[in-house]
Amino acid sequence: MSGQITAAQFHDSDGVDDWRVLFGGAHAHFRTGSFATGVALVDAIGELADAMNHHPDVDLRYGGVTVRLISHDVGGLSDRDVRLARQISQAARELDIPTDPSVPQAVQVAVDALVSRDVLPFWKAVLGYQEDESGDLVDPSGRGPSFWFQQMDAPRPQRNRIHVDVSVPHDQAQARVAAALAAGGHLVSDVHAPAWWTLADAEGNEVDVATWQGRD
Repeated sequence: MSGQITAAQFHDSDGVDDWRVLFGGAHAHFRTGSFATGVALVDAIGELADAMNHHPDVDLRYGGVTVRLISHDVGGLSDRDVRLARQISQAARELDIPTDPSVPQAVQVAVDALVSRDVLPFWKAVLGYQEDESGDLVDPSGRGPSFWFQQMDAPRPQRNRIHVDVSVPHDQAQARVAAALAAGGHLVSDVHAPAWWTLADAEGNEVDVATWQGRD
């Protein structure tokens, strides 16, 4: 059984240029242009996944297919994800389906809390979510953003206590930050970049634009 690999090791592997590591695994988006073409790609992915006994999350829409690879048994990425990523990309090429690495993103909501265990049950109940092995709350259907709880050392009434994390491809992060600033936002901090930039809107509501870099 393959052990866990880092995001850097995944990206350093040959044949994974179509893929980007975000929160929750390696993602790729294939522009199919039609539902029928998307179904053909999903069929091919299904055969590859069954042959490897390693099954990705697949989102089929009219104009494209988004795929997420993760090895739950090791709590992250593994060599199996590298191998299946290569095979899925090859299947897409054989079907003449282009990829667009700028599309994938993962959204996460962070709740600042003094005692996380006191507030987590409320969010779990109101969202109908489940708690995963890391203590985050996740949508059992795999559609909604995850919620995680950030420990505060003292009350912070002067700032919002819920912020959004947007995990983007590492080669799209600066463009995303620039677009947000041009749209009226401002930079709160880039001290942790490229792991994340903290931005805020005109009223101070915050968002972290995050990448895998600086986290390994």
